[in-house]
Amino acid sequence: MKVRMSMIGGGEGSFIGPVHRMAARLDGMIDLVSGAFSSDPSVSKVTGLKEGLANERIYDTWQELIKAESQRPAGERPDFVAIVTPNHLHYGPARMALEAGFNVLCDKPLCLSVAEAIDLHETVERTGKLFCLTHNYTGYPMIKKAREMVLGGEIGEIRKVAVEYFQGWLSSPVETTGNRQAEWRADPHRAGIAGTMADIGTHAFNLAEYVTGLETVALSADLHSVLKGRLLDDDGSVLLLFNSGISGTLLASQIALGEENNLSLRVYGDKGSLCWRQMDPNSLKVMWSDKPLQIYRSATPFSTAGISAPLHLRIPAGHPEGFIEAFANLYRNFALNIMAVRENGKHDPLLDYPGINEGVRGMKFLEAVVSSAMNKSLRTAL
Repeated sequence: MKVRMSMIGGGEGSFIGPVHRMAARLDGMIDLVSGAFSSDPSVSKVTGLKEGLANERIYDTWQELIKAESQRPAGERPDFVAIVTPNHLHYGPARMALEAGFNVLCDKPLCLSVAEAIDLHETVERTGKLFCLTHNYTGYPMIKKAREMVLGGEIGEIRKVAVEYFQGWLSSPVETTGNRQAEWRADPHRAGIAGTMADIGTHAFNLAEYVTGLETVALSADLHSVLKGRLLDDDGSVLLLFNSGISGTLLASQIALGEENNLSLRVYGDKGSLCWRQMDPNSLKVMWSDKPLQIYRSATPFSTAGISAPLHLRIPAGHPEGFIEAFANLYRNFALNIMAVRENGKHDPLLDYPGINEGVRGMKFLEAVVSSAMNKSLRTAL
């Protein structure tokens, strides 16, 4: 039996909504059964009809959706609610959905504050429902390979971590030209306390911790609003201190003119080092002190010698798997976990996905970054 999904947000004109729906459908395991796709009821209706939904399961508000769908028979009600709204509409729908007995999948960052994040964590624990946070870059096969190599000790003791995420799409004030994606990201009421650091810096932070298995315990940050009149940061640099005692760097910018979606991670050990770039996601570069440079490629016998990476591949070597597939890996793994719970079975821990803990850590990161930048402090603890 397929897993049934309801969606909040992601209506016509949204970038991320269609991405979520494509990813959810990729493995044929998930059916979209209902939705409240926009704060504008007419947009929600148009989106729902295009998605083939019945009129009575297209809602004007997320509150109506959760209330009505929770009252449906067990064989009809959604197994989970996907929340793909601007940041300010993560906490309320997520909490109400959990309380109504739904599992929840939510876009990042988790919410607007650490206080909200902790409350959601407590709600997840109390209700016993499953929670997925869509840090989709953790779904790439070569990121799984990198994590396996690092945690397996192949590159030795970690000495340095460097993560960068550069985009250029906010190099001009596009939020003033009717660009809906830019408008809400530049609005503190909808985006929260941070701009670029919330939008892409949290991805970089999550990726560094996921691959290394380390936790950031303190940081020092410098944030800038490079474009005059912009209310939230569009560029920032962060020095990280990990629980192992080593340091790292995190750079995030959306005014890096000419950059597309340039996310990269480098992990330096005392035996070897790794480098992965989202613009070339099928490749993982491994550098050694005593042998030539190696480049692992997705779906080749060399890269699939591990355990986790092969579970996140769909097609043979030389056929690029990218952004949608990485997103789909999170949806599939979440759906498999829901199925396992439904059937009183065990979920394979290798088929993992970011959860509520990662959401809380992301909010602690954001509050520490903003506090450090505002106070010009040398170090702020998480």
